[in-house]
Amino acid sequence: MTGTQGSQDSEEAKASGCATLPLNPQTERLCNKTSICSRSYFLLVMVFFHVYLINVIALLFYVHYSSGQDDDSRSRDAPGADHSRINSRGASSKVDYQRDFSLPRVEGIRVGHVQKVSLTPGKSHHMRTLSLKPLLFEIPEFLSEDECHVVMQLAQLKGLMESQLMIQEDHEELVKELNLSPEEIFNLLDINQDGQLQHTEILTHSRVRDGIWLTPDTLKEIYAGLKADKNGDGLLSLEEFKLLSNDAFQRFLQQQGVKRSQLVRNSRHTWLYQGEGAHKVLQDIKERVIQLTRLPPAIVDLSEPLQVVRYEEGGHYHGHHDSGPVYPETACTHTRLAANTSTPFETSCRYITVLFYLNSVEGGGETAFPVADNRTYDEVCLIQNDVDLLDTRKNCDKSNLRVTPTKGTAVFWYNYLSDGKGWVGEQDEYALHGGCVVTHGTKWVANKWINIDPDYQRQARYQQLVSQQPQDSDDNSATKSSDTHSPDIHQDL
Repeated sequence: MTGTQGSQDSEEAKASGCATLPLNPQTERLCNKTSICSRSYFLLVMVFFHVYLINVIALLFYVHYSSGQDDDSRSRDAPGADHSRINSRGASSKVDYQRDFSLPRVEGIRVGHVQKVSLTPGKSHHMRTLSLKPLLFEIPEFLSEDECHVVMQLAQLKGLMESQLMIQEDHEELVKELNLSPEEIFNLLDINQDGQLQHTEILTHSRVRDGIWLTPDTLKEIYAGLKADKNGDGLLSLEEFKLLSNDAFQRFLQQQGVKRSQLVRNSRHTWLYQGEGAHKVLQDIKERVIQLTRLPPAIVDLSEPLQVVRYEEGGHYHGHHDSGPVYPETACTHTRLAANTSTPFETSCRYITVLFYLNSVEGGGETAFPVADNRTYDEVCLIQNDVDLLDTRKNCDKSNLRVTPTKGTAVFWYNYLSDGKGWVGEQDEYALHGGCVVTHGTKWVANKWINIDPDYQRQARYQQLVSQQPQDSDDNSATKSSDTHSPDIHQDL
């Protein structure tokens, strides 16, 4: 069953109608023309320029004379390549991996375009483009009824756990490690830099981190309970903000008692190993994903296991991204050890999401893409006039695109853009999505995420390191190792 297109024009008007945010006053130029043109300033610049020039010349000589020796010993292994050619000295963080491999990317052509794909011998599937922002496709009958039944049975045998964590215990430690003052935290939250925290600014930054879904009404209750808003104007000043602890909101709600409907995510899940020794159906699904995405088997093999999720009646998952943006200060969860970094920030780097519907839901449970194919994207504009596009319990009908769960159907999309050079680029913000509330019955889905680090060197180093690890022939140990390697970081985004 195909996705249904919502009222896109109204959402575009909201997104494009937001005023441009003012520049941070701290970024304005502080020096005037006279100081720049002064003689002493000119002499200082010239001295630094000559020192810089001498260093560049010396560096060029060094590279010229040492390049001949390095070329013979440099490893040429790359993602998807034959891992039998591994340097005998082991993986080193100093190895420079050649960019001799590109990531294939399926073309969407236009919304509604249908193309044939061969996923299994002797059978063709029809893949339809649902949107271009994000690049999103739908493939009916990707799984057979028997395969859907087997996956659900295996998940129940493995045992499902609660998907939502109530609190991140290491949040206080992270703040201490970053050594952020209350003023610095306030400035990060104050998006428009007006010296006041509006409801939308608090909501935008706190929901996913805290795990409890805040609304304007719950914020009013919190302000009253904590006596945070002294003057009752609905805004928090810096002075009022300083009186609150970092987790004051969440602890207040926990004391009041948190309902499952108040969580960002209300579901149960488990992970199913798909490697050697796994159930044939699980291995067949993985092989089909390889054919669908056209990626090298090595990349898919080293990605996360299959996640199976069950939503009971009332279950939902508010709007979120499967992957986070990657900055120089962050590391991908799956390659963090290979990156050899001590940064406190990490995020899941899920290049592709493949979502399988294991049953047809009796009521609700659609997958909503609030800003699919929107003209513009602005995080602040997701909450306008008390209409919160991220709220999948109330406003799924206002999303630009909704995909109805149909047994056996798969949808897949790219969470990152291309960098134009055959590798992973920036995060695709239009890949924002959520699971609408299940109004009747139960919803079963499975997720297959393809993990690729936007940093080519880190991804190549990671694949080389993993290829050198001894294989465990015990299936149970392999399953346990897979689950440990792939924690449920989805809920933290």
